[in-house]
Amino acid sequence: MKLQIKYDINTACKVIMQENLDRIGIPYELTGLGEIEIKGILSTGQYTDLEESIKKYGISIISDPKNGVAQKIKDVIIEMVYLEDKLPSSNISDYIADKMNLSYGYIANVFSEITYTSIGNFIIIQRIEYSKQLIVEGVLSLTEIAWKLNYSSVAHLSNQFKKTTGLTPSAFQRIINKRKDADFKAVQTQQKLSTSN
Repeated sequence: MKLQIKYDINTACKVIMQENLDRIGIPYELTGLGEIEIKGILSTGQYTDLEESIKKYGISIISDPKNGVAQKIKDVIIEMVYLEDKLPSSNISDYIADKMNLSYGYIANVFSEITYTSIGNFIIIQRIEYSKQLIVEGVLSLTEIAWKLNYSSVAHLSNQFKKTTGLTPSAFQRIINKRKDADFKAVQTQQKLSTSN
């Protein structure tokens, strides 16, 4: 049996960090996305323990300041795409620069230097990933998804979706529906077998 789940990556990371910091006994304050202010000085043992305990979740401590800026940019973009009711219709570069409190030129240079891609490409990938999640959830129509993600039309969403995934949103939706139907039939068959025994 398959379960469809919905999760908020930012909340998940926050809870993981809180649990591990509390377990180790490190006093801290969560100051923002991807930032924790440690109250006092970490011993080498505490640092190593924290680093090892979060590694299994794919979380790492960033030591290079430019890597920290690039991660913060990713966090701002992910928060913008996933948490805003609707993507900003104003200039997204201004939105990111305001959130980062840095010039967009600097942000764009650091991001491309560290990630080997542009902020624009990263935003497209996040929008398409979120549109896939929304399609799987099946609550919104493609028109509503296009509006929520600030696409000018369903055709615009479809073109970007196909360039990124190789499928149209409709084809992706059909695949998801076939999987759901197959899973439902498998559960029904399993239930019939268990009741007949």
